[in-house]
Amino acid sequence: MSTLNRALENAAQAADCGLRFLDRRERETWVSWSEIYESSLAVAGGLRDAGVAWGDRIVLIYPTEPEFFEAFFGVLMCGAVPVPVYPPIRLGRLDEFHRRTARMIQAVGAPLVLCDRLVRRVIGEAVLRAGPRLGCRTLAELPTGVEFAAEVAPEDLALIQFSSGTTMAPRPVVLTHQAVMAQARILNGFWPDTAEVQHSGVSWLPLYHDMGLIGCVFPALERPATLSLISPESFVSHPAIWLRTISRYRATVSPAPNFAYGICVEKIRDEDLKGVDLSCWRVALNGAEAVAPAVLRSFTERFARWGFRREALTPVYGLSEAALAVTFAELDRPFTTRRFLRRSLSDRGEAVEDEAGVELVSVGTALPGFEVSIRDAKGGVLKSRREGRVWVAGPSLMKGYHGLPKETQAVLENGWLDTGDRGFFCDGDLYLTGRAKDIIVLRGRNHSPVEIEQIADQQPGVRKGCSAAVSCLADGGVREEIILFVERRKDATAQQSQDIPEICRREVLASTGLALDHVFVLEPGTLPRTSSGKIRRQETLGHHLLGELTSPAPPSKLGLVKIVARSVKAVFELNRSRQG
Repeated sequence: MSTLNRALENAAQAADCGLRFLDRRERETWVSWSEIYESSLAVAGGLRDAGVAWGDRIVLIYPTEPEFFEAFFGVLMCGAVPVPVYPPIRLGRLDEFHRRTARMIQAVGAPLVLCDRLVRRVIGEAVLRAGPRLGCRTLAELPTGVEFAAEVAPEDLALIQFSSGTTMAPRPVVLTHQAVMAQARILNGFWPDTAEVQHSGVSWLPLYHDMGLIGCVFPALERPATLSLISPESFVSHPAIWLRTISRYRATVSPAPNFAYGICVEKIRDEDLKGVDLSCWRVALNGAEAVAPAVLRSFTERFARWGFRREALTPVYGLSEAALAVTFAELDRPFTTRRFLRRSLSDRGEAVEDEAGVELVSVGTALPGFEVSIRDAKGGVLKSRREGRVWVAGPSLMKGYHGLPKETQAVLENGWLDTGDRGFFCDGDLYLTGRAKDIIVLRGRNHSPVEIEQIADQQPGVRKGCSAAVSCLADGGVREEIILFVERRKDATAQQSQDIPEICRREVLASTGLALDHVFVLEPGTLPRTSSGKIRRQETLGHHLLGELTSPAPPSKLGLVKIVARSVKAVFELNRSRQG
């Protein structure tokens, strides 16, 4: 099977496999691959009759629901290219959502936006700004009565996925059928079915993001197998639903970013896990953002009582431009961490082990078919234990950024991709030190913001995974300052909130030798994030410099009334429908 279309047609023959949707109350809705295949043929016919042509980019804006898959595969069956983008979630960020959605629609030149009824009531302004010629429609509004299935080839486009955009605006990553199917086959090769174990998965990850769609849905399609899906909103508000679902359906594979494991430790109560057995969970992948050693340890210790094995937690590395995974730590073995001398890394880019150094997590070795190299600023390959930029080559690299030839040329070279990440090899394993554009340079030395943020995460009153460390020039450009932004916990006491700056300064200085010039304590939900939940460090700094973050002007009563009147009812109904 060399295309997603063929994979769906094949999966439709497996009557006992498909997608299981659980709402917030954990009520189940089952949809077989066969039903999705039949629905997609009808959608494809409707799209063709509505004027969608071969190769058109069709934007999809859906929550986690069966209709997303009818739309996604219907677009593929029509010969067009699906472009999933994130749906509206938070009432207070609708203006930002409208602007970003309009830019995404324009970036890919989409003639049509597909969404469900409730989403359309919220996104109207964004669509009007972008001006797709076929407008915004629900599937029910497409012409009916004719089925259609276009012939597609492995080299044809299967998906345009926007990168997370941690250091720049999200870019439209172009992926072929060949690339995404190669990624799905590689992933499935790590957990083959046996007489003792029939693998299945659970995911709460967004369907517009590579870890959720390419990492969870496509492997289940390629096998074929069953995948249980929970909405991201349900997980964030009730994280125990993730572990209960794994136990309930005896799932073996379930990935998540590092922050999710931290949320589970912080928010799940013992009484939430009555009757739960996590011994079935064999592969708990941890990736998509920096992996914190403290979170790995706290998660394994916290949930060992419910059968979770340390060997299951597996740090990994990947990125959108590679259609997800690039390296895996070894499965069925405890994760590996090592400590390296800070001064040596920051001064000379040399990884020297030291018991008092910074602790880093191994993200393993390259997946089958992939190569990874560490290069200097001139492109020269560096030896082991030398830090530099991470370059990768493999069978699932992107074709490029849609409509951005200069940006594509800047990162793709002779089959290799400049990831923009920094790291080094040690005894064959890859260790990451951060994003090149986020590195804090102080008096000629490089420092990772991640280490500062992880220290802040451990302090009383600070929300885990809600910190941003940045640097900027001060005093007319003659001095570099380090600034730390932290969100306080909702239940933080007044004293804890007041003590956060001094505690963070003291602990960061003691652990890293770095003196923070400023520490700003923010309200929960203040820091700008990517669609997948990562903190945008440079955007945070930009808002601060404009006085829009640390000293925000209170909204006028009239402005607040206008915002609420325009959106509160629609968002309320949208979230209510998702929660059951």
